Amino acid sequence: MHIAVVGLSHRTTPVEIRERLSISEQIMENSLQTLRSDEQVLEASILSTCNRLEIYTLVRHPEQGVSAIGSFLSRYSGIEPSELCPHLFSYHHDEAVNHLLRVAAGLDSLVLGEGQILAQVKKMYRLAQEHNSVGPILNRLLNQAVSTGKRVRSETSLGTGAVSISSAAVELAQLKIGQSRGYNNLVSLEGEQVAVIGAGRMSRLLLQHLQAKGCTGVVLINRTIERARILANEFPDLPVQCRALEALDYCLSTCSLIFTSTAAAAPIIDAARLSGLNRRSSLKLVDIGVPRNIASDVKEVTGVDLYDVDDLAEVVARNQESRKQVAAEAEDLLKEESRLFLEWWDGLEAVPTINRLRIHLEGIRKQELEKALNRMGVECSDREKKVVEALSKGIVNKILHMPITNLRAFQPRQQRHEALRALQSLFELDLSVDS
Repeated sequence: MHIAVVGLSHRTTPVEIRERLSISEQIMENSLQTLRSDEQVLEASILSTCNRLEIYTLVRHPEQGVSAIGSFLSRYSGIEPSELCPHLFSYHHDEAVNHLLRVAAGLDSLVLGEGQILAQVKKMYRLAQEHNSVGPILNRLLNQAVSTGKRVRSETSLGTGAVSISSAAVELAQLKIGQSRGYNNLVSLEGEQVAVIGAGRMSRLLLQHLQAKGCTGVVLINRTIERARILANEFPDLPVQCRALEALDYCLSTCSLIFTSTAAAAPIIDAARLSGLNRRSSLKLVDIGVPRNIASDVKEVTGVDLYDVDDLAEVVARNQESRKQVAAEAEDLLKEESRLFLEWWDGLEAVPTINRLRIHLEGIRKQELEKALNRMGVECSDREKKVVEALSKGIVNKILHMPITNLRAFQPRQQRHEALRALQSLFELDLSVDS
């Protein structure tokens, strides 16, 4: 068995490719079942966010397992393997474990230390459990990833003051508005006509940061207006007008700044839609949806500037330098957590020998117990038989305790291998026999 992760992220792949590989919660069960249907894949879980798609697996063989995952991604996205493969990364065993822990801690995020990724890792774990796609190995690994993410945030200041995708989007808008006025710094959003399309978690964060950056009012548009009203009620100090999706064209005509973050599978704004409107001012569109909510042809429309999640790097770079020392402290914690998991994993190779030794000694115990009870004769009571049997079991367990503990703890692995071979030879243990 082999732990492997195959995926792509903001580091390796542009958004136009990432959006074609986004896997929503609605089709997660089917995707996991498809992966598990391949004989190479023993366990599987999928992490799908706006900045990454990563498939964590337990496979039979490293190369064949990774190939099976790559084939799944190609079929799912409709992208030919020759086009897709250059964007994919794969990590094996130690590197796969280290990568997942870094992801959960926020160290691999576009926005260093952002907290949303830990919630997304938790969701990956929950969905994998609900759809029965993980077993003891990934269960242990995913659980440790979640606890590691929590530990990093509680024992370091990595999560303190960290920006999120939503806050970076607001800062990008401030920066671009400032640059359009001849400044090279962030400016207040006071006076801007602002709209937010969507009413999910990312939109809630957008409203939070818009309010903090001087925005004096927002039009909130959502497919279901009731959900928009529920979100607006969380911001009593920010004037929020809630509108149904039918008001989108009006907002595109009147607003100067629009953020989009919906779960739509296809763009809701394109050049044809904008060209047919009588807009009153220049328009800046910031799209943080994946798949993208705004078609790229919008860039050809005069007076319209379009930015997506890949453009956030300009803002993120301004926040990274000051956080490098904190990130180094978090890396030290990850090394410890990774070592603990890998020691547990290494200890698993002793299990077949331990199980065979238990069976061997249990067979001897039963034989000798039967002989002893026969010699004791009929005058032996049921209570006395139980006492003798408990004694025999206790002796076997005491004998096994120390060697089992030591076998699991042996470091380095070479010492464990030598001890296992010695034990198998001394007791003539045949591991090919089904336990």
